[in-house]
Amino acid sequence: MADKKIKNVFRQGAISSEFIGDSIAKHQTKTSIGAHNIFLGQVRADVIDNKTVSAIEYTAYEDMANAKFHEIREAAFEKFELTCMHIYHSLGTVKAGEICLFVFVSSPRRKVVFKALEFIVEAIKADVPVFGKEIFEDESHQWKVNS
Repeated sequence: MADKKIKNVFRQGAISSEFIGDSIAKHQTKTSIGAHNIFLGQVRADVIDNKTVSAIEYTAYEDMANAKFHEIREAAFEKFELTCMHIYHSLGTVKAGEICLFVFVSSPRRKVVFKALEFIVEAIKADVPVFGKEIFEDESHQWKVNS
């Protein structure tokens, strides 16, 4: 597995519903799949100190982050009976209400996709060096703390 190519998971800006729909549609020919599960991370308009978040500007140590995404991907394939897995994360500015993280897993069996997806998303949040700067409606900003 060490010789597998590390994929670039980053997309500039928000992840569109068309992109998500096309990704799902491409799997209809894979007839060994019995279940899919999807996680969509969306930017919230949180209110912090009486200021509303209007967007998050994402940055990352891209090479390091892609290597970490790859490790998570390989660990998930080792741990779960997955047919496919795709991870996409935004870079740049994503407005409140837009999608910034898209994780898509497929397996012959439904129970597997639920467990795998939780494992993957929790590992991403804990281990991947992606940083978000919350931009408020008054154009002030602060670094986001993951919860």
